[in-house]
Amino acid sequence: MEMVNRPYAAAFEAYAVQHPEVLCLSADLTSSCEIDGFRDRHPDKFLSLGMAEQNMLSFAGGLGLAGFRPFLHSFGVFLYRRPYDQLLASVAYPRRRVRLMGFLPGVTTPGGMTHQAIEDIAVMRTIPNMTVLEAGDATEVETIVEQADTVDGPVYARILRGSVPRLFDTPMRIGQMRVLAEGSDVLVVTAGITTEEAIRARGALARAGVSVRHLHLNTLKPFDAAQIVDHAASVRHGVVTLENHLVAGGIGSMVAEALAEAGLARRLVRLGLQDTYAHGGSRPYLMKHYGMDALALVRAVERQTGQATGIDEAALDAVRIDAVHSLVKAEAL
Repeated sequence: MEMVNRPYAAAFEAYAVQHPEVLCLSADLTSSCEIDGFRDRHPDKFLSLGMAEQNMLSFAGGLGLAGFRPFLHSFGVFLYRRPYDQLLASVAYPRRRVRLMGFLPGVTTPGGMTHQAIEDIAVMRTIPNMTVLEAGDATEVETIVEQADTVDGPVYARILRGSVPRLFDTPMRIGQMRVLAEGSDVLVVTAGITTEEAIRARGALARAGVSVRHLHLNTLKPFDAAQIVDHAASVRHGVVTLENHLVAGGIGSMVAEALAEAGLARRLVRLGLQDTYAHGGSRPYLMKHYGMDALALVRAVERQTGQATGIDEAALDAVRIDAVHSLVKAEAL
């Protein structure tokens, strides 16, 4: 598997320098969001707003009114929890072309609840006019900047940083989910870092005789409910969602809503954080501890099919081990 170092940094700089209306805003997390090089090379397009996210959202709304397209860079949790009122009043309601680049989604940080955006999908998808995107590999990180900037309105994007695997060879397209496997037993729906876990599980499940249909989502709003229903109707058993987020309000809820509104009777198992905050720890540890990894997916598929596969950790494709500490920020936050 090819690993790409800091794909966002290169992609954003390449795009921003070609578009004069694009500005780079930072909330005092410049190196942590991989825009320190951009700041140094393009100071005329860079604005530091400090640890004042409420002001940054209002300021960005004004920039949008003036014809600019600001890209805001911070940890995802700081782009909606602290400045929620300003987000709605200054950005979403007037439909400003503001791009919110949210780093450290879910359990991708060991920083604990203050740094982990675990309810951001639930919050952001309920905001009128908001588009919600999530990158799942280096290719989608590289293309999410250009895709986000095509939207005539505000965008919230869950961004991966550091060393990111390349899973896909085609660019991200808003509204186009990826069909990664066309099995007939169980439908598995993933996004972000959970897609890599599902890919790890698929091979072992196939060897055990379980046919998995696997969808990868990169566009969470607008949500293609009709396509989800069509895929769910084509499998014999049920649906499993696996997400780097609380199951309430996230992808599991979105799929449940789609099935219920279509009147399609399919059993649904939702994997993710189960009404809990995540504590600090490495990403592999947290995903295993909270039942968000490949083995948890295997067990959920077994429940759907009623078939014991005999799959254990050793039978899964190799896990990719990330260094806990960032090369840029010693505290890895």
